[in-house]
Amino acid sequence: MEVKDIMTEPLMVDKSDTISHALDIMEKKGTRRLLVKHDGDLLGILTMRNLTKELGTRKKGSKPASSLHVATAISDNYIRVLPDTKVTDAITLMEKNGGVIVVVENDQIVGWVTPNEILQNNNLQGFAGEIMQKNPIVAGPADRVSHVRRMMLDNNIGRIPIVEGDRLVGIVTEKDIAKAMRSFRDLVEGSKQESRIKNLIVEDIMKMGVKTVYTNTPTTDVAKMMLDENFGGMPVVNLEGQMVGLITRRSIIKGMVE
Repeated sequence: MEVKDIMTEPLMVDKSDTISHALDIMEKKGTRRLLVKHDGDLLGILTMRNLTKELGTRKKGSKPASSLHVATAISDNYIRVLPDTKVTDAITLMEKNGGVIVVVENDQIVGWVTPNEILQNNNLQGFAGEIMQKNPIVAGPADRVSHVRRMMLDNNIGRIPIVEGDRLVGIVTEKDIAKAMRSFRDLVEGSKQESRIKNLIVEDIMKMGVKTVYTNTPTTDVAKMMLDENFGGMPVVNLEGQMVGLITRRSIIKGMVE
């Protein structure tokens, strides 16, 4: 199978578009990334992690998201391949580089391959417990959102389970943080933003009623749940209901490579 067989049409924004507009597109399309172009040229990629970083930085002062531009938050975390590149080779490149695959022919972008397309076409055998991330980074409901944001950026992760004692009570994703930071920039007076953000705690933005999978859930079933629910990752529990790991789209891709 070649990448042209699984690629889809990429979602794009212009570098002059606002971050607020980009977030609206991501929300509407249920995606975590957009390609950034200008005058027909590919400039880079905009990810939810880029936005989490940009919207939380002090350097931009109290500017609302509607006045910050996409150009300030793009990265080059993508790999160009030809349409006839083998899917197995593309998966290896994606796992090694951590980005997405941009399919180019005659200097024109003809498609892209994200973890979403890989999961739709996976044939990985085995169980969640075999490829999950053991001992994932966790936080508590009373922790500051700014602290959890910093942990995500420092560890290059997109979600953190929230535990209280030994009980899983919620989850916070980079999307939750980006949306919270956007709201603060748009709604809170500039001079009050820093002190208000310091008082924002995880409990204010976390999702509760977290869906989980068991260590013995087949990986193909996990992939289907992630696609159906548009989850980037899910906590893994043992038969006693204790959280023992975290499985993400990227960990499934890593399992496919291995």
